[in-house]
Amino acid sequence: MKKLETGDKVRFLNTVGGGVVKGFLSKHLVIVEDENGFEVPILISECVVVESAGNGKLGQISENKETLIEKDPAPALPEVKTTGSDAAQETPEGEQITTCLAFLPTDVKNLSTSAYECYFVNDSNYYLFFNYMSRENNTWKSRYSGSIEPNTKIFLEEFDKTALNEIEKVSVQFIAFKHQKPFRFKNPCSVELRIDTVKFYKLHSFRENDYFEDDALIYFIMKNDLPEREMLVSAGDLEYAIKEKKTAERRPRIQRIVKKEKDQPLEIDLHADALLDTTAGMNNADLLEYQLQKFNEVMTGNLRNKKQKIVFIHGKGDGVLKNAILKELKTKYPTCYYQDASFQEYGYGATMVTIK
Repeated sequence: MKKLETGDKVRFLNTVGGGVVKGFLSKHLVIVEDENGFEVPILISECVVVESAGNGKLGQISENKETLIEKDPAPALPEVKTTGSDAAQETPEGEQITTCLAFLPTDVKNLSTSAYECYFVNDSNYYLFFNYMSRENNTWKSRYSGSIEPNTKIFLEEFDKTALNEIEKVSVQFIAFKHQKPFRFKNPCSVELRIDTVKFYKLHSFRENDYFEDDALIYFIMKNDLPEREMLVSAGDLEYAIKEKKTAERRPRIQRIVKKEKDQPLEIDLHADALLDTTAGMNNADLLEYQLQKFNEVMTGNLRNKKQKIVFIHGKGDGVLKNAILKELKTKYPTCYYQDASFQEYGYGATMVTIK
């Protein structure tokens, strides 16, 4: 039986598909590039060689599996790059995967003209093969695809305000594994996010976070192994997104994650455009009722979280919403402490509540 080599064309034994061998992750895992150019790791025992690297035809898969390859592959190739002895340094909490997209303005003092940088953050002990896409009508466009090391963040793209509409609907898909060591199986992730582009014009949308020294707008994809919103797409959608991935080479800007040991207040924006896609058919009384309903949902959901700080952004306006919130606090939550939020960050447009 022939040993598996780089360049061999293989078919999968128990699933539909196949491709060309690009390299080896371990004695048991091989990277196969399918006909759409998407690289996936798969068990060597699940691969059958149908054409050798020297273009020698080996025939189709036989029912008795006589063409099954041996499990001892060629020497591993450096398909997954590390940056030093600390590249795969693990943490106890990193055994559960947390990932997010982070957006940072290049000129925070001039948000009206600033461009933005987008990063993918891998807060886990796992390597991830991922694909970052945006939706265009009924199709998907791959904006970045590749791999990312454990506990790192990687630069994806820079764009200006003219491109905001392109990222209003994005998705991230990834599969997780560890390099040359045993690991717990993680389900593949496929999450679709709706990016609120209005927030890119508001300074308070960019706030302190665990992953960057500068304030950033964070959209979580997965928290502690739980996807934020699983994506329901057809096989055709996935195939098209893979075909559209970028072929241009780019140099990843990878940085090590350094978390800040600091509790962050929960920020709730009660502006109409932050709560609703449209206010058509709603009068001022209806809108105020909806805003107070949201306020009470947040308060009741956090009453057991003692010392939790919550910033409610209500705007300055004519003071109707702020006064209504203060009345709710006095009558329904008399034990909670409240005060004006930071004037430097919110002006006179926010109230901070501390759960007691």
